[in-house]
Amino acid sequence: MSDGLQDLYQEVIFDHNRNPRHAGRLEGANRSAQGFNPLCGDKVTLYLHLDDAGVIRDIRFEGSGCAISVASTSLMTDALIGKTVQEAQALFARFHDMMMGADVDEENLGKLQALSGVKEFPSRIKCATLGWHALHAALKEGGQVSTE
Repeated sequence: MSDGLQDLYQEVIFDHNRNPRHAGRLEGANRSAQGFNPLCGDKVTLYLHLDDAGVIRDIRFEGSGCAISVASTSLMTDALIGKTVQEAQALFARFHDMMMGADVDEENLGKLQALSGVKEFPSRIKCATLGWHALHAALKEGGQVSTE
């Protein structure tokens, strides 16, 4: 990765950490889930509003965590509004594969590719995927998930 691209990716992560998109409780949510990373204490509660056709009309999150956790969840919420449940699940799978080091066409991930460098730090992967695991739970039956 070039230094310029790495700098751009770091700026995207810093921006989403300092100014998280879609932060706060979502009144009228019809799906939710909580995620917890016991290794570092990161917590997230994800709220979704799915319409009758299974499209994510709104998504918000509350919680506390490191810059990677907050930025990843913020980037995720940006990427999911207007997506169907099936599209959200497919994006979860592609993002998870990228974090696990699988050969993924990162161009199809848009701004989420800013988190691609996290895979080089195995202890931080759980930070980057916490919000995503909460999403996976919320799309199913909700509840609470842990990275452990």
